[in-house]
Amino acid sequence: MAPSRTTALGTRSHRVPSARDQKPGSTRTLLDEDGARVRRTVLPGGLRVVTENLPGVRSAAFGIWVGVGSRDETPAQAGAAHYLEHLLFKGTERRSALDISAAIDAVGGEMNAFTSKEYTCFYARVLDVDLPLAVDVVSDLVTSALLRAKDVDGERDVILEEIAMRDDDPGDLVHEEFADAMFGRTPLGRPILGTVETIESITPRAIRAFYRRQYRPENIVVSATGNVDHVTVVRLVRKAFGPAGFLDGDAVPAVPRAGEFRTRGAGDVRVLTKTTEQANIVLGVPGIARDDDRRFALSVLSSALGGGMSSRLFQEIREKRGLAYSVFSFASHYADTGQFGVYAGCMPKKVDEVLAVCRDELVKVAASGLTDEELQRGKGQMRGGLVLGMEDTGSRMSRIGKAELLTGDLWSTADVLAAIEAVTIDDVKAIADSLLEVTPTLAVIGPFDADRDFSSAIA
Repeated sequence: MAPSRTTALGTRSHRVPSARDQKPGSTRTLLDEDGARVRRTVLPGGLRVVTENLPGVRSAAFGIWVGVGSRDETPAQAGAAHYLEHLLFKGTERRSALDISAAIDAVGGEMNAFTSKEYTCFYARVLDVDLPLAVDVVSDLVTSALLRAKDVDGERDVILEEIAMRDDDPGDLVHEEFADAMFGRTPLGRPILGTVETIESITPRAIRAFYRRQYRPENIVVSATGNVDHVTVVRLVRKAFGPAGFLDGDAVPAVPRAGEFRTRGAGDVRVLTKTTEQANIVLGVPGIARDDDRRFALSVLSSALGGGMSSRLFQEIREKRGLAYSVFSFASHYADTGQFGVYAGCMPKKVDEVLAVCRDELVKVAASGLTDEELQRGKGQMRGGLVLGMEDTGSRMSRIGKAELLTGDLWSTADVLAAIEAVTIDDVKAIADSLLEVTPTLAVIGPFDADRDFSSAIA
């Protein structure tokens, strides 16, 4: 057992042992709280299986988490991880694309996948009695996809349509522009979907090479939550992954992604001219990594600043001034950096006033922090979101799968609640002062002239 972790927020009562210290074929209990036991088995080849048994539910959520995302691509490969996510549903040696979807539809389940900047997930949620089917189908498409040239070419237009749909949604596109302005021409700055140019030029050979290089057993975590039995899940995973050669070799689980990224200098302004009814803006600064203990204080800050109807931004921009319908703050975390900022959508003629209010609230929170009432509301939002999320098997499956893949460190609910409660006014003031001391980055989309000067908004 690794030692407990002492931080500015206190000493954790429990820390799970690393999978790299676990012998292939062995099983360990990671958490056991409120009747829900989380267990991990490391299989030959480094594949990890983590489960959480939830007595009393009749559903099961099953996911396969692969430690590859858009930041693992070269510039020429931009969009390959997401492209591959689509292609794995196009058919295997045992199933056509229709067979894959029909199998889960026939039992009333749901199945999907998504790609992020640092990982890809394939998942299904079914009745507990149908878990064997879900394991077989999802594992089949991940381990045995045909990746035929005709499928690569056929799906190309679908990806291009998805890019076009994103480009037609300024609320999504502005976040892409913000990431590009903040991180520049780096993997974190590139869009997950890729670009029209890279999608049009990528070849079946390149996709297959990307798959072979990234979809390795030591880089994969299988997670299942609900009315599941750990031994049964491990047996089903062995049966599903073994024939494809994913249990061969003596590799150990991959080390969580290291932190070496250096954020591009803040203070950039990005203006994208589009004929839209609204102006969409994101104003923000570089954030913190996912394992930074200050993330609890930052989450409380974000909740109080723009996380609900009682938040400062909602009250100042929507309730008091009627300047926007949608306004919120956000904090995103990666292995080595992050983002913290605010978003608003407003009439173009109001954009200067909205930006001024956003900038003013950021300056005020950096200078004075939160009130005690705001601190307690922020904590309450976090506690409620955490506990309510634990009522859903899909959320719990994601929790244990992501924790194992991204950090190898699973926190108990009690530990997380204790860390939230330990956040003080001074903790929030310190993180606000630290992050907001730099000139923010700004992305704006709207019907503005290309030479429109927004530099005063970040001064």
